[in-house]
Amino acid sequence: MFLPLSLPPSLQSPFFGEEFQFSIPREFRFLSFYLYDRDRPMKTDKIIGKVSVKKESLSNFHGKDQWFSITPVDADSEVQGKIHLEISLKLLQHMNDNFQQAIQVVIKECSDLAVINGSCDPYATITMIYANQKEETRRTKNPFLNCSHDKENVYSLEDAAGFHELRFVLWHDSTGMFGNMFLGEVRIPVSDLSVEAEPSAWYFLQPRENASSRLSNKGDLGALRINLHYTSDTVFMSHCYDSFRNLILQSCSQKYNSSAITSSVAFLMGEVVHNKQEIAQPLTRILLQHGMIVPLLRDLASLEISKTSDANTLFRGNTLVSKCMDELMKLAGHHYLSEILKPIIDDIIRDKKTCEIDPARLSPTDNRELNISNLVEYIHRIIDAISQSALNCPPVMCQIFSELRELANTYFPSKQEVRYSVISSFVFLRFFAPAILGPRLFDLTTEHIDATTHRTLTLLSKAVQSIGNQVCFRNIQNSTKESYMKEVFDHCFNERANKMVEGVRTYLEIISQIPNGNQKAYGLPVTLKEGVMVKRAQGRKKFGIKNFKTRFFRLTTREFSYYKKKGGHPLCTIPVDKILAVEKVEESSFKCKNMFQLVQGNRTLYMQASNCVEEKEWIDLLTKVLQYNSHRLKQYHPGAYIHSHWLCCRATSETAPGCSAVSNYLDCNLKVQIDSDKEMERIFSLLSQSVEKLKKLQNACEVSVSLNSNEVRELSIDGFVIDDPSVAFKSLTSILSCMKELEQRHKVHQNTLLRTTRYGSKQAPIGDDNYLILASSTGSKKQQDNLSNTNSTANSLAKSTSFRTSSHKRC
Repeated sequence: MFLPLSLPPSLQSPFFGEEFQFSIPREFRFLSFYLYDRDRPMKTDKIIGKVSVKKESLSNFHGKDQWFSITPVDADSEVQGKIHLEISLKLLQHMNDNFQQAIQVVIKECSDLAVINGSCDPYATITMIYANQKEETRRTKNPFLNCSHDKENVYSLEDAAGFHELRFVLWHDSTGMFGNMFLGEVRIPVSDLSVEAEPSAWYFLQPRENASSRLSNKGDLGALRINLHYTSDTVFMSHCYDSFRNLILQSCSQKYNSSAITSSVAFLMGEVVHNKQEIAQPLTRILLQHGMIVPLLRDLASLEISKTSDANTLFRGNTLVSKCMDELMKLAGHHYLSEILKPIIDDIIRDKKTCEIDPARLSPTDNRELNISNLVEYIHRIIDAISQSALNCPPVMCQIFSELRELANTYFPSKQEVRYSVISSFVFLRFFAPAILGPRLFDLTTEHIDATTHRTLTLLSKAVQSIGNQVCFRNIQNSTKESYMKEVFDHCFNERANKMVEGVRTYLEIISQIPNGNQKAYGLPVTLKEGVMVKRAQGRKKFGIKNFKTRFFRLTTREFSYYKKKGGHPLCTIPVDKILAVEKVEESSFKCKNMFQLVQGNRTLYMQASNCVEEKEWIDLLTKVLQYNSHRLKQYHPGAYIHSHWLCCRATSETAPGCSAVSNYLDCNLKVQIDSDKEMERIFSLLSQSVEKLKKLQNACEVSVSLNSNEVRELSIDGFVIDDPSVAFKSLTSILSCMKELEQRHKVHQNTLLRTTRYGSKQAPIGDDNYLILASSTGSKKQQDNLSNTNSTANSLAKSTSFRTSSHKRC
């Protein structure tokens, strides 16, 4: 695995603070980190060295901060791939009845060789090393090595006596100034060969024999501190997880009160796993894919709010609901976050303006007033971009925010500011602020961030976080501990106080009102747009002529309405959730430009904007509000219904289905690739590490139920309270039952894998220590002895259709 980390030349002890999270193929041998000395003038970064960790050693460093020695990088040690050889040792009988050993070598094929400068043109040399140090080398005639029956790659030695090693070296045939490039080698002692052994086997390519000793003489290159998190799971076919997955989904589909949620499957899993982040990630992904994440987060949030007396501390801890919400916002809000912040982050990294305002950090040449001006400019850009993006907020996030707002109103009816703070604590504190502070972690940039830029991002993150807190109606200057930040806020709010405060508040109102906004019984709707247009209703007549009227229109988060004049009583009000489609109208229908239609269940309203810009703004806003309606149309009529037929398709029925696909149809389903089976296996692996705690909880609940059979009493164990032990006992029993079923599948799979795989096959080439470790941990002594024989039969692994493998690294 290749991860480029740039090393600034001016720093001898750099701190990267970078995090990489990625999935990797099943078949790999090393996880490597390469360090470079960045050379901007030459535009060529010089490699310093690398840290390589063997696959079989990764689990030893899981979750640990570890210093690794940096080793030099050399072409002779950078090898990959494998080679398929057929080596036969035969006894030839001559006419005088003497026997003579003969060796026949066939190079059948190679796989996964390294690519050199965009190509790979391999050939092999075969060297016979004799006991008296004499060497005899032959080269393959066919450089591609791609034919298992090519006689040109067959080599025979009629007299094999006197030499002790076969050496196969692969080269990249290059005509460049550096000549042929080394790809790897395989060394096979003749003592390992026998007449009875299976001749065909795969081998991993190895570095040059003397590569490690040469590199060790290059001196100390330092060390790199790495924190590795390594997981490797065997993923079965989807039906194997159905019972466990349905258990989780059914549990989350139930409507819990603030206490019964403690007996649910999801809550209990979150409590038994020590690291809530690890269980929150797969749990959130599964529920998001199946559309059940909103009910779970609603019930978990209800539990936390009901147990909180101080509203200022809501969702500030590392609870299951907070971790699940973090994961949800990363998944659902990735594109949204990039759309808002990436252009600004790119400008900050490119411009490299100094924004340091802390007197203790200023250098003698810094101009503090200029730095404040730079910082304030960036703050305004970020807050304006956020405030104007409310209608682009992903629907699933808006649904959660709507539920949080309703819960805050239920539990804190007299504290209006809590309706804002419960949303702000997530969207500003745990979403925008962390993304500004660490844009690489949120895929907002791939550029190296120098110390000056990092300090600018730190100050901006603090500012955005503090401005988000202003929705609690507290004095923003008192919401930060650093005195130098208060001066920044003086500059911000003396200039644009009302606009910035109202912009953030309106943003929070919109993202928490749009989904089913008309059902809320508190708060005022937010006006999104208003203006004058000409309207015409389908089917309405006056004295036999369908009428056009000039009206004043208003769109809010709850409804679309029009009036005879501004400030009057509404003539018609259309709830947002009753709108089925918003589309343009063919100009030929009414011989008018800039017309669009709003389709309802029983009629269609036609409107004409004053110009094309106004038309687009109305259509865009109505379409974004409309995207939350699950029953919106996918087909519409681009023409009008006039003279008893549709002008577009000539259908005579006024209720005929639409003839054209809506152009602005927005699919609200999340466009995130989620492998539910892989996430289920991850949950199983995490719970397997805590199975004793699960059994302990089950026994405690069983005892509690038996002692209090006539009444339900809460149970306190391991630092948390279970309000209904009888329901919790059923949940725990179901979890353990599902885990037992999966555990049995894993045992069968391991036994099958050991029985069908042979050391020397393409799936487990000779030199694959990982397979030997697997055999030693699960196989019998007899199996281990057989596997350790490098000349064992190399049968191909029968590809199973009942499982897949998945590995994952985070560092």
